[in-house]
Amino acid sequence: MNLEILTAACRDPVVTGKCAMGVMVKTPRGGFSKTRLCPPLSSEEAASISRCFLKDTSAAIQAFSQEDPFVVGVAIYTPVGSEAVLGELLPPGFKMIVQRESDFGTRLFGAVEDLFSIGFSAVCLIGSDNPTVPFDCLRHLSAFLKKPKDRMVIGPCWDGGYYVLGLRRAHRRLFEEVTWNTDRVYVETVERAKEINLPAIALPAWYDVDDQISLSRLLSELFPERANEAVQRGSPAPYTKEFLRQILADEGTSRIWPQTSALARNV
Repeated sequence: MNLEILTAACRDPVVTGKCAMGVMVKTPRGGFSKTRLCPPLSSEEAASISRCFLKDTSAAIQAFSQEDPFVVGVAIYTPVGSEAVLGELLPPGFKMIVQRESDFGTRLFGAVEDLFSIGFSAVCLIGSDNPTVPFDCLRHLSAFLKKPKDRMVIGPCWDGGYYVLGLRRAHRRLFEEVTWNTDRVYVETVERAKEINLPAIALPAWYDVDDQISLSRLLSELFPERANEAVQRGSPAPYTKEFLRQILADEGTSRIWPQTSALARNV
């Protein structure tokens, strides 16, 4: 599918005054995607579930954009040359813009700056590791950013990061002196906001799926009838659910969901 590719600093009247809900994307491929999920997943399975995460996240954003015309879905992608592959994973109506090549913080700020330069009045950065992020979180995010007030809206992750960051203006300081990929990311980002007197609004916490523990949490959410305990449920994530359902149907729970297997042995 050929999707529109946006170019930084090229004003687009179609998106002017709207909110970019941008998904940070590294095009999935075996051996390079979701490596912290290996094991229990193989490298090819990790790439496959990464594709499912992206399809579910982008589909949720696209569905929300039909409800709320303020929102436009954008894939902020790398590497250059993977456009055709991503076009098969993203829903119709989604747009794309390439990431700047640099360290992670600079990539994030670059994405924010580039999207504002096109004409968006608000920009959100959303991770691609949260396939079940609740629809209500997107609604709250959009509602806060419709108000023309300089502020930061941030959704903390249970592991200390954040799953979404929404802004009305580009603030470089929010992405400086942050120890990325640690449990300090959320706290340090809030600290940076305080340094520049930027009001911060926190959304309900959610979780990334990037290790065995969070994969088990995802399985409990998507397959509550087989879970040891009830957990809060978010968006349905149908692509991810079908991928995991097939593994469970073929092999049972022993490899990818060992907690349930251990409980079964002890009963």
